[in-house]
Formats: sequence, structure tokens, C-alpha cells
Amino acid sequence: SLQTILVGDSGVGKTSLLVQFDQGKFIPGSFSATVGIGFTNKVVAVDGVKVKLQIWDTAGQERFRSVTHAYYRDAQALLLLYDITSKMSFDNIRLAWCVVTFSFPWQADVSSERAVRTEDGASLAREYGVPFMETSAKTGMNVELAFLAIAKELKQRAVQPLDEPRFQIHDYIESQKKKSSCC
Repeated sequence: SLQTILVGDSGVGKTSLLVQFDQGKFIPGSFSATVGIGFTNKVVAVDGVKVKLQIWDTAGQERFRSVTHAYYRDAQALLLLYDITSKMSFDNIRLAWCVVTFSFPWQADVSSERAVRTEDGASLAREYGVPFMETSAKTGMNVELAFLAIAKELKQRAVQPLDEPRFQIHDYIESQKKKSSCC
């Protein structure tokens, strides 16, 4: 299984994003803060091959950061999450999380309350050299695409020799976004 870890401040919606991906639903206001680590296994189809993602939901509170950092060594992907209505959750990304694989802000459905511009998120992702896409656990926007893109990238990394051209996750995400918005 491919270990993927959700990281970000407490309350940014890591658990909501995971529930939306795993169960296809949004449960407003029903989660208490994660203590330590929780995880879910989900099998997805990538190019006709079943890929098992083990998705870890980490505690975002400061007191758990030293514990959750210990789990990063074995992870194949980190999803760095922040809440677009909380500038502090965005600013804390630079301060607390030094290794990033994917950056997926959530709550893209609340644009009227936006405190972090899309351009700022995209700029941070470019700075780290990682893909960027806004998601919404509430509406489901881009949630499945985000996890499928990760599964596709990790599957490709596992089978491809280092000297061959890599799967271009940025291109894949853009092509899938265009497909879903064309009709």
C-alpha cells in the first residue's frame, strides 16, 4: 500500500477531506480534533490496475507535531492542507512543514470568505515544486481528482526506472480538470 499523509493545522479539514474521498459525503461540524494519527485504506483503479492508498489523517495541534513528523519518513506522499479562509493556516505551512509533495487547499466553495488568494497558494506550490489544486470537502470539488492524481503519480514512480521520463502530474491534473468542465 502507498502511504499518503494529510498534514496541516488543526481545523483545516483534513478529516472532512478524507471522509469525502472515502465515503463520498460531507458531514458538517461532526468531527472533533484528531488525536495522534488515524488512517483509512482505499483501493482505487489507476490505468486498470488496483492501487491501495493508506491515507493517514494527522493531528494538526502544535503539541502533536513532533509525533506526526516521525511518520513522514515512510510516507510516499504528503498532502499539505490549509483553509483558504484562514491566512494563519496558510502561513503555518512555511513555518511547520518542511517537506511537501502535494499542496491542496480546501474550502474552495467559500470564496466570499477567502483570506488566501489562489495565486498565493499556486506560488507556494511552485516554490516547493509541487502540484497545486483547490479542493472542497463540502462540495466534493477536485477531491477524487486529487487522490487519483496522487495514486497515479505513486504508481508510476514505483514501476518506472529513474532514467526514464517521469509521469507529469501537473499535466494530468490539468487534463482531468478540462475533461470534467467541458460538458
